[in-house]
Amino acid sequence: MEHNVLPRVLITPIELIRRHEPCQDVLVAGGFEIVYPPEGIDLYDQQRLKTHLQGIDAMLAGVEPLSADVLQSSSLKVIARFGVGYDAIDVSAATECNIAVTITPGANQISAAEHTMALILGVLRGFPHRDKTVRDGSWTRPPLARFGGATLGLLGLGRIGKEVVVRASAFGVTIVAYDPMPDRIFAQKNNVQLLEFDQVLSQSDIVSLHLPCTSATQNIINSATLQKMRPKSILINTARGGLVDEEALADAIQSGHLGGAGLDAFVVEPPHTTNRLLHLPNVLLTPHTAGLDHISVRDMGRLAAECIVSLHAGKALPEGSLINRTLTTAWNWKVN
Repeated sequence: MEHNVLPRVLITPIELIRRHEPCQDVLVAGGFEIVYPPEGIDLYDQQRLKTHLQGIDAMLAGVEPLSADVLQSSSLKVIARFGVGYDAIDVSAATECNIAVTITPGANQISAAEHTMALILGVLRGFPHRDKTVRDGSWTRPPLARFGGATLGLLGLGRIGKEVVVRASAFGVTIVAYDPMPDRIFAQKNNVQLLEFDQVLSQSDIVSLHLPCTSATQNIINSATLQKMRPKSILINTARGGLVDEEALADAIQSGHLGGAGLDAFVVEPPHTTNRLLHLPNVLLTPHTAGLDHISVRDMGRLAAECIVSLHAGKALPEGSLINRTLTTAWNWKVN
């Protein structure tokens, strides 16, 4: 007797592994077998990743590097990214291999915006250095900058940038922004002045990054652009580490040109202990968790799972979730 073999989906984000989240229910109801990587396995190792993708039809993916070599050796039909960044995926290679790539727009922007605000306020108010002075008894109390009345510059005015605008506005700041394709109606309604890239740098007390990392934006914050920022201004990055030349940023902070930084993303994650930014007291660091809270984990996982199930069933995807849209008319799970 012939038995139907369930399609298999590999779940790799640590937030979802062997924990009961709605995404598992969606996948099981959609007829999938769920597979997890072995505990402690390094899926950043390309050879190991290739091995664990054998016999896998879909991947609910974290930030593992999915290179052309990995994709070409796989039987993947879908990569559903747990989040909105997809710079770790060779999308061109995925398209050539007829692999659909999806993201989860709208699922984590509130979390990312709240984290952005926390980093802004933390750097401006001297955390965690002030916490340390209480614990070690030095009890130093120099006055620091106020957020209210400052100019906040946003590089990127997409979903997350807009959520930052809504929250920052309550502090009485002036907000300026650059975006290659700005939502002018939103900007007008929310008193956001749209400027050119260099103007945002030169006119802002705080510059916050909300751009995707692409070939056009790689190292967009470098020694030249850092020099265009106001003296004693601060840089916030809750987007992607590849946007920033970290050595140039460390130089700008150590020289006193910049007043500090709040960083949630790094070029290499986790950053090596020799990274100079880890040793500067006016740099506040978090481990790429801006988009992660209980609600966003639930929603990102569920939406990624729904994308996989919808593609398997031949149903329409949520708006904005498919990255390689050229596959829309030609793609079919059964013939992929």
